[in-house]
Amino acid sequence: MNTSTPRVFIAATRQNDGKTTTSLGLIAALQKYFPRIGYIKPVGQRFVEIEEQKIDEDSVLMNSVFRLDCPLVDMSPIAVEPAFTRKYLQSANNEALVKKIKDSFDRVAWEKDFVLCEGSGHAGVGSVFDLSNAQVAKTLGCKVIIVSQGGIGKPIDEVSLNQALFEKEGVEIIGVIINKVHEEKIPEITRFVRSGLKRKGLELLGVLPHQEILSQPTVGLIAEELRAEVLNEDTTALNTLVDDVVVGAMGAQNAMQYFKRGVLLITPGDREDILLAAGAMTIPGNPENMAGIVLTGGLRPGESVMRALKTMPIPVLIAKADSYQVASKVHDTIVKTRPADAAKISLIRDIVAKHINVKKIVDAL
Repeated sequence: MNTSTPRVFIAATRQNDGKTTTSLGLIAALQKYFPRIGYIKPVGQRFVEIEEQKIDEDSVLMNSVFRLDCPLVDMSPIAVEPAFTRKYLQSANNEALVKKIKDSFDRVAWEKDFVLCEGSGHAGVGSVFDLSNAQVAKTLGCKVIIVSQGGIGKPIDEVSLNQALFEKEGVEIIGVIINKVHEEKIPEITRFVRSGLKRKGLELLGVLPHQEILSQPTVGLIAEELRAEVLNEDTTALNTLVDDVVVGAMGAQNAMQYFKRGVLLITPGDREDILLAAGAMTIPGNPENMAGIVLTGGLRPGESVMRALKTMPIPVLIAKADSYQVASKVHDTIVKTRPADAAKISLIRDIVAKHINVKKIVDAL
């Protein structure tokens, strides 16, 4: 296996701490030092099907944003399907999985100056099939950066747990990045966390500010999560961010006060009174329009109302689930940056370049 190309493994103390955000920003920042960068997510848990291949969605994102010139299938060698763990426990095939990861890494690293490897959650994720993040980092000969969420005591405690598993595998930790810290608290948290990590023999590489926009889903993401039908022909508005969710279970007159900018209206498809009221308050080109509407229960309004909905300048979706189920699904949606989220991607590049000591990472490699 290739051992000469510099590489780093991005891990986290838990799911959704900001690995992908950090990885995306670091690739952009590291291009100053390494013009040709490769990316691999050795073990992926959220994937899409592309040409009958299961590809982790983070690999799709990185390839779309940076045009990395790596084989997409090698950027995501192992996709953990629902039955993956059961199959492995019945007939372990660790050698074959490790070989697949190594071979994919070699192809990703071909003619590259640097490779960024992204993990899946904390150090122990994947242990059940003998491919924990710590084991994969060791297999690929990577040094590690750990990402954790804001605070002082909690991130240090959680980093310590992960540190123990990485050190057990003989993997060196370059340092720690603290994510999602409110701007006004950055100086204080930087001071105390740096001191606390130093006691553990770890470096603080940077503290990233909390950005509300990064935790807001787009209407398009919600449509994907709900597997909803999009009624409108113009889908550009699917990139609109959702600030708030309102369930239209009241009369139309009372509902109208909630038809504000960034609101996603969830209402049964046969509530024509609410839909007509929403249509009357939605004006093409108005920046104060709602984010979108979800019709629930698989119900469709009458023909005339349907025609009106199809011409609305905001996305209108139809979901099979009822309003409660849809609202719960929207609330629980894991917000991931998507290739179409240009504003989010630009912001991520900026905050990582500004708040992370990239030179220290390069020197450590």
